[in-house]
Parts: sequence; structure tokens; C-alpha cells
Amino acid sequence: MLFGRLPKSPNLKTNIRIVFAAAIAFLGAAASNVSAAEMQPLEIVTKSGVHVFTVEVAKTEQERATGLMYRRELPEGRGMLFDFSPEQPVSMWMKNTFIPLDMIFIRSDGRILRIAENTEPHSEKIISSGGLAKGVLEVIGGTARKHGIQAGDRVAHPLFGTR
Repeated sequence: MLFGRLPKSPNLKTNIRIVFAAAIAFLGAAASNVSAAEMQPLEIVTKSGVHVFTVEVAKTEQERATGLMYRRELPEGRGMLFDFSPEQPVSMWMKNTFIPLDMIFIRSDGRILRIAENTEPHSEKIISSGGLAKGVLEVIGGTARKHGIQAGDRVAHPLFGTR
């Protein structure tokens, strides 16, 4: 109990240490629980083939606001899909994001509108969709180039009425 009455202890220093340790444990647990609630498969169809990813789906305002902030790693083949329904102009940034990302802006029909490659960690520079987007897929930086993912490629996922 963080805000309740402190247990009896030999001195104030010990009580302060107990409160401090509890606060650190609470904050650590909160920070480790920054992932979106749902994991789903997503496919991108390119000239070189079909590339499958496992994505966290960020649907709520809080999930979209937090995104991949504070994460120190993102495994290959994983990502986060931001649901911005209905289709709209979208702007993102990299504040509090520790790893470079590829941001893939996707239209409501599942076609890739634009890709911002290897975005700069911790940058507050605005990264715009450059048009109407229903979703944004964030994957580890370099993924788009590695798999030949380009504007116009098709994304298969229920958010876009496919799969």
C-alpha cells in the first residue's frame, strides 16, 4: 500500500526506503505494461512476395498516444498498427522512442500511401502521412528496404477490410 500508513520500523530512514522501493516497483510495473492489448497477424504483399508481421493494434487514444515509446527493442517481424479510423491526415513523431522505425502510412483500401524510413529516435519532427490514411504500421527501421515494401503495395488486415 503506497499511500497508506507506514508500518512501524526503527527509524524514518527505513520508512522512506520502503516507500521509495514500493514506488520504484510500481513505476517499473507500469512501464513494462506499455504494449497494446491485442496481437494480430498482418501481411504485406510486395513484388518480392508476402511478408507476415505480428502486430500490436493501437485502437484507443491512450494506446495511440503511447505507441512504441519507451521500448528499447522491437523484434524482427513485429510491429504496431495504429487505427486512425476513419481515414484522415495523420501526423506522428518519435518523442520518447528509443529505436529507429519505418512508419508505413496505409489508406482505407489497404494500399500503402507513404513510407517514412528509419525515423530518428527522440525527434519531435512531425512526420506526416502526406494524404488520407486509416492506419500506420510501425516496424523496426530498415524493414521496408529489406523486404522491398513500397508505396502502392497492399496490406492485408481486418482494419482495411481484408483477411
